[in-house]
Amino acid sequence: MGEQRLAGRVAVVTGGASGIGKAAALRLCEAGARVMVGDVDEAAAEQLLAEANGAGHSNQVRFRRTDVSVEADVAGLIQAAVNELGDLDIVFNNAGINDTLDPIVDVPVEHWDRVFAVNARGVFLGIKHGARAMLAAGHGGAIVNTSSIDGLSASSGFPSYSAAKAAVINLTRVAAVELAPSRIRVNVICPGGVLTPMLARGDFEGARRWLEKLQPWPEAGLPEDVAAAVEFLASDDARFITGEALTVDGGLMAGGARLVEKIRARVEAQMASER
Repeated sequence: MGEQRLAGRVAVVTGGASGIGKAAALRLCEAGARVMVGDVDEAAAEQLLAEANGAGHSNQVRFRRTDVSVEADVAGLIQAAVNELGDLDIVFNNAGINDTLDPIVDVPVEHWDRVFAVNARGVFLGIKHGARAMLAAGHGGAIVNTSSIDGLSASSGFPSYSAAKAAVINLTRVAAVELAPSRIRVNVICPGGVLTPMLARGDFEGARRWLEKLQPWPEAGLPEDVAAAVEFLASDDARFITGEALTVDGGLMAGGARLVEKIRARVEAQMASER
């Protein structure tokens, strides 16, 4: 990791209490940034704050309860970062929820709307209000969004999730083009099989084993692997990169649809067994 290459920067991380968001929040702190975390899980946020304190980052991390599907919550999170931490340089729009295992013909409209409200609208609101704050400050900035390899390829199952994640990729490109003249970079990360609570569903060791068996790379991806990509895209080392969809997946997409389908089939089987 670069030595304090984000020193003096202020970041907002949504979905920052667990998984990829938590790893990113801690990684940004290690790189010198001060971080405002937004999440709906207050208990997990308390654990994050305790961990940050134990790592010597107690004065670098703040928390504000935030439902990213609610515009007032997102606007309040951004304003809290500016008011309490003094500026805004980085936004990591990471909050997301999973899909149910239903074919398109059986997906309830309410479920479709909820997945889009969090996974797509939440990113839109983070870009909207984050960019407003950066434009007001006049110094540019970096916005990083979380999509998924499910937003890059199609298969049966998870229609709401896949469609929302695809929307995030193109929204990123639109924002990148619009905001580039103001020196605001906008990129998106597409994780593959990463050992997060949402993927492992309580069985981290089992998930690790089947990921390492199915994907080309011999080790399962960790939230910290994605966090490293977030730090890079947020830093000046990525000054000429905008509108990019960066895949962090251990070679899954490179291996083609067959490998991706195997991962999805394994997740579907696990979800079906929980019904």
